[in-house]
Amino acid sequence: MTQTRSIIVTGCSSGIGAYCARALKADGWRVFATVRKPQDLHALEGDGIEAFLMDYTRHDTIDALVCDVRQRTGGRLDALFNNGAYGQPGAVEDLSTDVLRLQFETNVFGWHELTRQVIPLMRAQGHGRIVQCSSILGLVPYRYRGAYNASKHAIEGLNVTLRMELDGSGIFVSLIEPGPIASRFTANALAAVRDHIDIENSAHAAEYTRQLARLDGSGPVNRNKLGPEAVYTVLSHALTAKRPRPHYLVTKPAKQGALLKRLLPADLLYRLLRKLD
Repeated sequence: MTQTRSIIVTGCSSGIGAYCARALKADGWRVFATVRKPQDLHALEGDGIEAFLMDYTRHDTIDALVCDVRQRTGGRLDALFNNGAYGQPGAVEDLSTDVLRLQFETNVFGWHELTRQVIPLMRAQGHGRIVQCSSILGLVPYRYRGAYNASKHAIEGLNVTLRMELDGSGIFVSLIEPGPIASRFTANALAAVRDHIDIENSAHAAEYTRQLARLDGSGPVNRNKLGPEAVYTVLSHALTAKRPRPHYLVTKPAKQGALLKRLLPADLLYRLLRKLD
């Protein structure tokens, strides 16, 4: 009798995580989904998904999650999809060190801690898949996203290295660089800039006004956004292919950005990216 495949999926209150958790469940996976707020548990549990509270900035909740999953599966885990994250907008000169540290606590250090804790389970069984939902901004820069750019560049560096170090173990690491996907990500970014950036006293105040209009939906519509099902397509390949790819680019802007980085001199690339909204 074939054992049901199991996976931890983080950031499942909405967007990519919520969609992928349900799609994995429909495809026969046993899904352990995480959220940060108690009110987000019920919708997942109503769909037959085992849901847990976990906050990347609180390592005790990571410990509790892994312990609970280990007990429920008898010490096995087939896959991890690190997805929960947020973007902190703001010019680099306007980012306090504490704000930058918080971005890394959520987007890097918490991911790293959860990844480290599941690897022993995968080593013991001789196989596993670790998929990190990175970003095209982990490969190319974008103005006023310095904190997020930096966190995703760190995820790229850590996990390309991890993939090489796990070669031959039966554990594969893949990075997904989605580009623009329809989700609550921009709404969360809007709250982050208002909470942590002194807009009125910034040298970039005029640019913030324009950027905020884009984030709150009153600016131009991004016609390149895809739905979260586009991410699930590549996630499914990363989880099931005999040898999954190191990188999965999803949207047209992500593919264009990666191509331009390969083809153009750095100074020309950065000048072109400077003109993007």
